[in-house]
Amino acid sequence: MEHYDYLIVGAGLFGAVFAHEARQAGKRCLVVDKRSHAGGNLYCKDVDGINVHLYGAHIFHTDNREVWDYVNRLAEFNRYTNCPVARYGDKLYNLPFNMNTFYQLWGVKTPAEAQAKIAGQRSEYAHIAEPANLEEQALKLCGKDIYTRLIKGYTEKQWGRPATELPAFIIKRVPLRFTFDNNYFNDAYQGIPKGGYNVLTDALLEGVEVRLDTDYFAHREELDASARKILFTGCIDEFFGYQCGRLEYRSLRFDHQHLTDVDNFQGNAVVNYTAGDIPYTRVIEHKHFEFGTQPTTVVTYEYPDAFAPGKEPYYPVNDARNSALYGQYRELAARQDKVIFGGRLGMYTYADMDDTVAAALEMARRELA
Repeated sequence: MEHYDYLIVGAGLFGAVFAHEARQAGKRCLVVDKRSHAGGNLYCKDVDGINVHLYGAHIFHTDNREVWDYVNRLAEFNRYTNCPVARYGDKLYNLPFNMNTFYQLWGVKTPAEAQAKIAGQRSEYAHIAEPANLEEQALKLCGKDIYTRLIKGYTEKQWGRPATELPAFIIKRVPLRFTFDNNYFNDAYQGIPKGGYNVLTDALLEGVEVRLDTDYFAHREELDASARKILFTGCIDEFFGYQCGRLEYRSLRFDHQHLTDVDNFQGNAVVNYTAGDIPYTRVIEHKHFEFGTQPTTVVTYEYPDAFAPGKEPYYPVNDARNSALYGQYRELAARQDKVIFGGRLGMYTYADMDDTVAAALEMARRELA
Protein backbone atom coordinates (compact mmCIF):
# COMPACT_ATOMS: atom_id res chain seq x y z
CA MET A 1 0.00 0.00 0.00
CA GLU A 2 1.36 3.40 -0.99
CA HIS A 3 1.89 5.75 1.95
CA TYR A 4 4.30 8.19 0.26
CA ASP A 5 4.44 10.18 -2.94
CA TYR A 6 8.23 9.71 -3.12
CA LEU A 7 10.67 7.20 -1.74
CA ILE A 8 14.12 8.82 -1.87
CA VAL A 9 17.00 6.37 -1.64
CA GLY A 10 20.01 8.24 -0.29
CA ALA A 11 20.12 11.16 2.18
CA GLY A 12 22.98 12.95 0.43
CA LEU A 13 22.81 16.43 -1.05
CA PHE A 14 20.83 15.51 -4.17
CA GLY A 15 18.25 13.49 -2.29
CA ALA A 16 17.94 16.07 0.49
CA VAL A 17 17.35 18.97 -1.94
CA PHE A 18 14.73 16.97 -3.82
CA ALA A 19 13.03 15.95 -0.56
CA HIS A 20 12.96 19.58 0.59
CA GLU A 21 11.36 20.74 -2.64
CA ALA A 22 8.84 17.88 -2.67
CA ARG A 23 7.80 18.59 0.90
CA GLN A 24 7.42 22.30 0.08
CA ALA A 25 5.06 21.20 -2.71
CA GLY A 26 2.97 19.22 -0.24
CA LYS A 27 4.30 15.77 -1.16
CA ARG A 28 4.79 12.99 1.37
CA CYS A 29 8.38 11.74 1.28
CA LEU A 30 10.36 8.96 2.89
CA VAL A 31 14.16 9.21 2.76
CA VAL A 32 16.20 6.08 3.51
CA ASP A 33 19.96 5.76 3.88
CA LYS A 34 22.15 2.82 4.81
CA ARG A 35 24.48 5.04 6.85
CA SER A 36 23.81 6.02 10.43
CA HIS A 37 23.70 9.72 9.49
CA ALA A 38 22.14 11.93 6.86
CA GLY A 39 24.11 14.23 4.57
CA GLY A 40 26.06 11.65 2.58
CA ASN A 41 29.68 12.67 2.10
CA LEU A 42 28.95 16.18 3.42
CA TYR A 43 28.50 14.84 6.95
CA CYS A 44 30.56 16.54 9.65
CA LYS A 45 31.43 15.07 13.05
CA ASP A 46 31.96 17.35 16.04
CA VAL A 47 35.32 16.59 17.64
CA ASP A 48 36.21 18.91 20.51
CA GLY A 49 34.18 21.71 18.92
CA ILE A 50 35.74 21.19 15.47
CA ASN A 51 33.47 20.21 12.56
CA VAL A 52 35.42 17.38 10.94
CA HIS A 53 34.62 16.67 7.27
CA LEU A 54 34.61 12.88 7.64
CA TYR A 55 34.60 12.18 3.90
CA GLY A 56 37.11 14.74 2.68
CA ALA A 57 37.21 18.51 2.29
CA HIS A 58 34.05 20.11 0.92
CA ILE A 59 34.12 23.78 -0.08
CA PHE A 60 30.94 25.22 -1.56
CA HIS A 61 31.69 27.43 -4.55
CA THR A 62 29.54 28.58 -7.44
CA ASP A 63 28.86 31.22 -10.07
CA ASN A 64 25.17 30.31 -9.99
CA ARG A 65 23.42 33.07 -8.04
CA GLU A 66 20.18 31.08 -7.80
CA VAL A 67 21.99 28.16 -6.15
CA TRP A 68 23.96 30.46 -3.81
CA ASP A 69 20.80 32.25 -2.70
CA TYR A 70 19.05 28.90 -2.23
CA VAL A 71 21.63 27.42 0.15
CA ASN A 72 22.03 30.71 2.01
CA ARG A 73 18.31 30.76 2.77
CA LEU A 74 18.84 27.47 4.59
CA ALA A 75 22.20 28.08 6.27
CA GLU A 76 24.50 31.03 6.88
CA PHE A 77 27.81 30.65 5.06
CA ASN A 78 31.16 32.01 6.17
CA ARG A 79 33.78 33.73 4.00
CA TYR A 80 36.18 30.79 3.68
CA THR A 81 38.35 31.01 0.55
CA ASN A 82 40.11 27.89 -0.67
CA CYS A 83 43.86 28.56 -0.94
CA PRO A 84 45.56 25.15 -0.80
CA VAL A 85 49.31 24.69 -0.59
CA ALA A 86 51.32 21.96 -2.32
CA ARG A 87 54.31 20.27 -0.71
CA TYR A 88 56.95 18.58 -2.85
CA GLY A 89 60.00 17.39 -0.95
CA ASP A 90 60.85 20.11 1.56
CA LYS A 91 59.40 22.92 -0.57
CA LEU A 92 55.95 24.55 -0.39
CA TYR A 93 54.14 25.96 -3.43
CA ASN A 94 50.97 28.01 -3.68
CA LEU A 95 48.00 26.68 -5.63
CA PRO A 96 46.51 27.21 -8.12
CA PHE A 97 49.51 27.81 -10.39
CA ASN A 98 50.02 31.56 -10.17
CA MET A 99 52.76 34.15 -9.82
CA ASN A 100 53.48 33.02 -6.26
CA THR A 101 54.01 29.47 -7.57
CA PHE A 102 56.25 30.64 -10.41
CA TYR A 103 58.35 32.72 -8.02
CA GLN A 104 58.71 29.67 -5.74
CA LEU A 105 59.71 27.50 -8.71
CA TRP A 106 62.06 29.80 -10.60
CA GLY A 107 62.45 33.10 -8.75
CA VAL A 108 60.70 35.04 -11.52
CA LYS A 109 59.04 38.26 -10.40
CA THR A 110 57.00 39.51 -13.37
CA PRO A 111 54.33 37.94 -15.59
CA ALA A 112 56.57 38.40 -18.62
CA GLU A 113 59.40 36.45 -16.96
CA ALA A 114 57.00 33.66 -15.94
CA GLN A 115 55.45 33.44 -19.40
CA ALA A 116 58.88 33.27 -21.01
CA LYS A 117 59.97 30.48 -18.65
CA ILE A 118 56.85 28.43 -19.31
CA ALA A 119 57.08 29.01 -23.07
CA GLY A 120 60.66 27.78 -23.03
CA GLN A 121 59.73 24.60 -21.19
CA ARG A 122 56.71 23.97 -23.40
CA SER A 123 58.82 24.33 -26.53
CA GLU A 124 60.71 21.15 -25.61
CA TYR A 125 57.51 19.22 -26.33
CA ALA A 126 56.32 21.10 -29.40
CA HIS A 127 57.03 17.98 -31.46
CA ILE A 128 54.10 16.17 -29.77
CA ALA A 129 51.28 16.85 -32.22
CA GLU A 130 48.62 14.65 -30.60
CA PRO A 131 49.37 13.71 -26.97
CA ALA A 132 48.95 9.96 -26.49
CA ASN A 133 48.49 10.09 -22.73
CA LEU A 134 48.14 12.41 -19.74
CA GLU A 135 51.89 12.84 -19.31
CA GLU A 136 52.42 14.05 -22.87
CA GLN A 137 49.41 16.32 -22.61
CA ALA A 138 50.62 17.92 -19.37
CA LEU A 139 54.17 18.40 -20.60
CA LYS A 140 52.88 20.06 -23.74
CA LEU A 141 50.65 22.36 -21.69
CA CYS A 142 53.00 23.49 -18.92
CA GLY A 143 56.51 22.01 -19.30
CA LYS A 144 58.51 19.68 -17.07
CA ASP A 145 58.92 21.63 -13.81
CA ILE A 146 55.24 22.16 -13.04
CA TYR A 147 54.42 18.68 -14.29
CA THR A 148 57.06 16.72 -12.38
CA ARG A 149 56.73 18.61 -9.09
CA LEU A 150 53.05 19.44 -8.88
CA ILE A 151 51.04 17.19 -11.23
CA LYS A 152 52.65 13.82 -11.92
CA GLY A 153 52.84 12.20 -8.48
CA TYR A 154 49.52 13.56 -7.25
CA THR A 155 47.68 12.42 -10.37
CA GLU A 156 49.23 8.97 -10.40
CA LYS A 157 48.28 8.45 -6.76
CA GLN A 158 44.75 9.68 -7.38
CA TRP A 159 44.12 7.31 -10.28
CA GLY A 160 46.31 4.42 -9.17
CA ARG A 161 48.23 4.08 -12.42
CA PRO A 162 51.14 5.75 -14.28
CA ALA A 163 50.40 8.99 -16.08
CA THR A 164 51.56 7.34 -19.30
CA GLU A 165 48.60 4.94 -18.97
CA LEU A 166 46.01 7.65 -18.31
CA PRO A 167 44.08 9.19 -21.20
CA ALA A 168 45.11 12.68 -22.31
CA PHE A 169 41.58 14.09 -21.97
CA ILE A 170 41.74 13.94 -18.15
CA ILE A 171 43.93 17.05 -18.20
CA LYS A 172 42.40 19.12 -20.98
CA ARG A 173 44.06 22.28 -19.69
CA VAL A 174 46.41 23.48 -16.97
CA PRO A 175 45.16 26.78 -15.52
CA LEU A 176 48.05 29.23 -15.31
CA ARG A 177 47.41 32.59 -13.65
CA PHE A 178 49.83 35.43 -14.10
CA THR A 179 48.67 37.27 -10.99
CA PHE A 180 49.57 36.87 -7.31
CA ASP A 181 46.20 35.29 -6.48
CA ASN A 182 45.96 32.11 -4.37
CA ASN A 183 42.16 31.79 -4.54
CA TYR A 184 41.72 28.30 -6.01
CA PHE A 185 38.29 28.91 -7.51
CA ASN A 186 37.23 31.55 -10.00
CA ASP A 187 33.62 31.45 -8.80
CA ALA A 188 31.96 34.59 -7.46
CA TYR A 189 30.55 32.87 -4.35
CA GLN A 190 32.41 30.64 -1.92
CA GLY A 191 32.18 29.51 1.69
CA ILE A 192 31.21 26.85 4.20
CA PRO A 193 28.07 26.74 6.37
CA LYS A 194 28.70 28.20 9.80
CA GLY A 195 28.52 25.22 12.14
CA GLY A 196 29.35 22.72 9.39
CA TYR A 197 27.37 21.02 6.64
CA ASN A 198 25.01 19.26 9.06
CA VAL A 199 23.28 22.63 9.49
CA LEU A 200 22.44 22.64 5.77
CA THR A 201 21.39 18.98 5.73
CA ASP A 202 19.15 19.40 8.77
CA ALA A 203 17.45 22.41 7.19
CA LEU A 204 16.84 20.54 3.93
CA LEU A 205 15.36 17.51 5.70
CA GLU A 206 13.33 19.36 8.31
CA GLY A 207 9.84 17.85 8.44
CA VAL A 208 10.81 14.95 6.16
CA GLU A 209 10.62 11.36 7.43
CA VAL A 210 14.13 9.89 7.38
CA ARG A 211 15.10 6.30 8.18
CA LEU A 212 18.80 5.76 8.76
CA ASP A 213 20.65 2.43 9.03
CA THR A 214 18.27 1.19 6.35
CA ASP A 215 19.64 -0.82 3.43
CA TYR A 216 17.30 -0.25 0.49
CA PHE A 217 18.25 -3.54 -1.16
CA ALA A 218 17.52 -5.53 2.01
CA HIS A 219 13.97 -4.09 2.13
CA ARG A 220 13.44 -3.34 -1.55
CA GLU A 221 10.07 -4.96 -2.11
CA GLU A 222 8.50 -3.39 0.98
CA LEU A 223 9.98 0.06 0.31
CA ASP A 224 9.08 0.08 -3.37
CA ALA A 225 5.48 -0.75 -2.53
CA SER A 226 5.29 2.12 -0.04
CA ALA A 227 5.63 4.95 -2.58
CA ARG A 228 4.10 6.13 -5.81
CA LYS A 229 7.51 7.01 -7.24
CA ILE A 230 11.18 6.42 -6.36
CA LEU A 231 14.23 8.68 -6.61
CA PHE A 232 17.31 6.46 -6.53
CA THR A 233 20.67 8.14 -5.82
CA GLY A 234 22.78 5.03 -5.24
CA CYS A 235 24.96 3.16 -7.75
CA ILE A 236 22.94 2.70 -10.93
CA ASP A 237 24.66 -0.58 -11.80
CA GLU A 238 23.75 -2.01 -8.39
CA PHE A 239 20.10 -1.01 -8.90
CA PHE A 240 20.00 -3.16 -12.03
CA GLY A 241 21.86 -6.06 -10.44
CA TYR A 242 25.03 -5.39 -12.49
CA GLN A 243 23.32 -7.01 -15.46
CA CYS A 244 25.43 -5.03 -17.95
CA GLY A 245 28.62 -5.29 -15.87
CA ARG A 246 30.15 -3.31 -13.01
CA LEU A 247 31.04 0.35 -13.38
CA GLU A 248 34.50 1.31 -12.13
CA TYR A 249 35.26 3.85 -9.41
CA ARG A 250 38.17 5.16 -7.41
CA SER A 251 37.76 5.23 -3.66
CA LEU A 252 39.40 7.06 -0.75
CA ARG A 253 40.31 6.21 2.80
CA PHE A 254 40.84 8.65 5.63
CA ASP A 255 43.06 8.61 8.69
CA HIS A 256 41.57 11.10 11.18
CA GLN A 257 43.85 12.18 14.02
CA HIS A 258 42.80 14.32 17.00
CA LEU A 259 45.93 16.13 18.18
CA THR A 260 45.22 17.15 21.75
CA ASP A 261 48.63 18.77 22.34
CA VAL A 262 48.66 20.86 19.13
CA ASP A 263 46.50 23.87 18.37
CA ASN A 264 47.70 24.54 14.80
CA PHE A 265 49.28 21.71 12.82
CA GLN A 266 49.91 23.15 9.34
CA GLY A 267 48.42 26.65 9.26
CA ASN A 268 46.12 25.89 6.33
CA ALA A 269 42.99 23.85 5.75
CA VAL A 270 44.44 21.84 2.84
CA VAL A 271 48.03 20.88 2.02
CA ASN A 272 48.51 18.66 -1.05
CA TYR A 273 51.43 16.20 -1.12
CA THR A 274 52.45 15.91 -4.75
CA ALA A 275 55.46 13.58 -4.57
CA GLY A 276 54.80 10.03 -5.66
CA ASP A 277 56.67 8.49 -2.72
CA ILE A 278 54.24 10.01 -0.18
CA PRO A 279 51.23 7.63 -0.05
CA TYR A 280 48.59 10.24 0.82
CA THR A 281 47.49 13.03 -1.50
CA ARG A 282 46.64 15.67 1.07
CA VAL A 283 46.36 16.57 4.73
CA ILE A 284 43.26 18.44 5.89
CA GLU A 285 43.18 20.52 9.07
CA HIS A 286 39.48 21.04 9.67
CA LYS A 287 39.45 23.94 12.13
CA HIS A 288 40.77 26.30 9.44
CA PHE A 289 37.57 25.87 7.39
CA GLU A 290 35.79 27.87 10.09
CA PHE A 291 38.69 29.97 11.43
CA GLY A 292 38.70 27.90 14.61
CA THR A 293 40.55 28.92 17.76
CA GLN A 294 40.10 25.65 19.68
CA PRO A 295 43.06 24.55 21.84
CA THR A 296 43.32 21.23 19.96
CA THR A 297 43.15 20.31 16.28
CA VAL A 298 42.03 17.47 14.00
CA VAL A 299 43.94 16.50 10.88
CA THR A 300 42.99 13.98 8.21
CA TYR A 301 45.39 12.13 5.94
CA GLU A 302 43.61 11.34 2.67
CA TYR A 303 44.70 8.23 0.76
CA PRO A 304 43.49 7.28 -2.73
CA ASP A 305 42.23 3.72 -2.73
CA ALA A 306 41.16 1.04 -5.19
CA PHE A 307 37.41 0.54 -5.16
CA ALA A 308 35.92 -2.78 -4.10
CA PRO A 309 32.50 -3.87 -2.78
CA GLY A 310 32.03 -2.48 0.70
CA LYS A 311 34.08 0.64 0.00
CA GLU A 312 32.63 4.04 -0.84
CA PRO A 313 32.68 4.85 -4.58
CA TYR A 314 33.96 8.42 -4.89
CA TYR A 315 35.16 9.07 -8.43
CA PRO A 316 33.74 7.50 -11.59
CA VAL A 317 36.34 6.27 -14.06
CA ASN A 318 34.98 8.04 -17.12
CA ASP A 319 37.02 6.23 -19.77
CA ALA A 320 35.58 4.85 -22.99
CA ARG A 321 34.65 1.46 -21.53
CA ASN A 322 32.82 2.84 -18.51
CA SER A 323 31.10 5.59 -20.49
CA ALA A 324 29.74 2.97 -22.89
CA LEU A 325 28.65 0.79 -19.98
CA TYR A 326 26.89 3.68 -18.29
CA GLY A 327 25.12 4.37 -21.58
CA GLN A 328 23.59 0.90 -21.36
CA TYR A 329 22.40 1.53 -17.82
CA ARG A 330 21.01 4.90 -18.83
CA GLU A 331 18.91 3.15 -21.47
CA LEU A 332 17.58 0.75 -18.84
CA ALA A 333 16.82 3.71 -16.56
CA ALA A 334 14.86 5.47 -19.30
CA ARG A 335 12.48 2.50 -19.47
CA GLN A 336 11.54 2.78 -15.79
CA ASP A 337 8.09 4.22 -15.19
CA LYS A 338 8.29 4.48 -11.42
CA VAL A 339 11.99 5.20 -10.83
CA ILE A 340 14.11 8.28 -11.55
CA PHE A 341 17.86 8.48 -11.01
CA GLY A 342 19.97 11.33 -9.67
CA GLY A 343 23.17 12.24 -7.87
CA ARG A 344 26.78 11.33 -8.59
CA LEU A 345 26.18 7.57 -8.27
CA GLY A 346 22.81 7.43 -9.96
CA MET A 347 24.16 9.44 -12.91
CA TYR A 348 27.76 8.11 -12.79
CA THR A 349 29.33 11.56 -12.72
CA TYR A 350 31.58 13.66 -10.54
CA ALA A 351 29.70 16.87 -9.78
CA ASP A 352 30.54 19.84 -7.59
CA MET A 353 28.03 20.66 -4.87
CA ASP A 354 26.53 23.60 -6.73
CA ASP A 355 25.94 21.47 -9.82
CA THR A 356 24.34 18.82 -7.60
CA VAL A 357 21.96 21.37 -6.07
CA ALA A 358 21.12 22.80 -9.51
CA ALA A 359 20.44 19.33 -10.95
CA ALA A 360 18.23 18.36 -8.00
CA LEU A 361 16.25 21.60 -8.30
CA GLU A 362 15.78 21.04 -12.02
CA MET A 363 14.58 17.48 -11.44
CA ALA A 364 12.19 18.71 -8.75
CA ARG A 365 10.77 21.35 -11.12
CA ARG A 366 10.11 18.72 -13.79
CA GLU A 367 8.64 16.21 -11.36
CA LEU A 368 6.52 18.59 -9.33
CA ALA A 369 5.24 20.72 -12.18
